[in-house]
This record gives sequence, C-alpha cells and structure tokens, in this order.
Amino acid sequence: MTESPSLELTVVRHGVTAWNLERRYQGHRDVPLLMPEAIADIERLRDDLAEERFDAVHCSDLTRCRQTLAAVRETLPTPEAWFDARLRELDFGDYEGCTYAHLKDDPGYRAWVDSAGAVAPPNGESAAALWSRLEDWLAEVQAQALATGQRRVLAVSHGGVIRELRRRLEGAEFWDGVVGQAQGRRFVLIHDEGNWRCSCSSAVPAPASATS
Repeated sequence: MTESPSLELTVVRHGVTAWNLERRYQGHRDVPLLMPEAIADIERLRDDLAEERFDAVHCSDLTRCRQTLAAVRETLPTPEAWFDARLRELDFGDYEGCTYAHLKDDPGYRAWVDSAGAVAPPNGESAAALWSRLEDWLAEVQAQALATGQRRVLAVSHGGVIRELRRRLEGAEFWDGVVGQAQGRRFVLIHDEGNWRCSCSSAVPAPASATS
C-alpha cells in the first residue's frame, strides 16, 4: 500500500517587541523587534531549528516577522521566503495600540473578549475572518506539497495566527492556544482519501523537560 503523503508544518511566532512588553494590541501595525531584548528568545529558537532542513519558507510581511526570520536564517540555510499578508496577526481594528488598562471599562471590548474571537473588534476582524485567510494560505501550502513533494515547511507569523491554527487543527480551546515569543508549533498533516488531517502537534522549541 502506498504511504499517504505527509506535511510537517512548523509555525513560529516573531520575537518580542516594545508593544509586547507594554501589552499593547499590535495586529497589523508594523512594529519592529525590540533589540537587544529579542535576541535571547530568537537564539533559543535558532538553536532548536539548527539541524532542520525546510523545503519551503513562508513569512508574514510585517517587519517583526521579517526580522525574526532573518535572525533565524543566520545559521539555518533555507530556501527563499514567500512573504504573505495572509500570515499577518488578527486585525484588532480600533484596539490596535491600546492596552487592557485603556479598554477594560469599554462594554464593546468586554463583549469582544468574552466572545473568544467570535465578535470582531470595531473596524477589525473576527477569528472566523482570520481563519478564512489562513485557510486559503494553508490550502496553497498543501497543494504545493502534493505537486512538488515539499514535506517540511517553516512559517514565521504571529501569536493569534498560531492560536487559530491550534484551534482548527488541534481542537485547542481559544485561550489555550497561546504561545510565547519566538515559540510555536509543529503540525504533522497527513493527506488521506483526498483530505488533510492533523495527526499530531508539538511545541517549538521543545520544552526543556522533553530534551533533557
């Protein structure tokens, strides 16, 4: 029997920014990495990926992801990257640049938080809208895997993107899908009977307890 094609998709979050430390919603704002504070987390990620070899690389077109990828590629040879706006963070609309302290007494903000992404922020997008563009991107990645034999793909993106991928591929709860800066998930996708399914996923970098 022919083995079903598989795709190992590693999706990592960008390094820390000043807005991360200030706990501001960034969304589509083009906020750069905070240096040198971002270096330690990115170096840990780079060390974890040091022995990896990827067939394709995708990256959000925002600066903080471009910078993270550039730092990773200093020691990790990879193919040329595809920079893609579909991998951007959730669009937080009017909440971008704001903190919880600014918004906590706003009834609309509370409704958005309590909805676990079902409601869109004012002038922003819902989790379903985020998934719509991610699903479009993922379908292209999967089609390329079938057409060209790509089996290991790296993507540099954002926390909300990884959380949504975890919801849709792992069945994780909305608030359980959060990953830290320069961290992510490795999804193993199997193509079977015309469909893709996630057979397993794991943390990237691997937790210290798993590597000791």
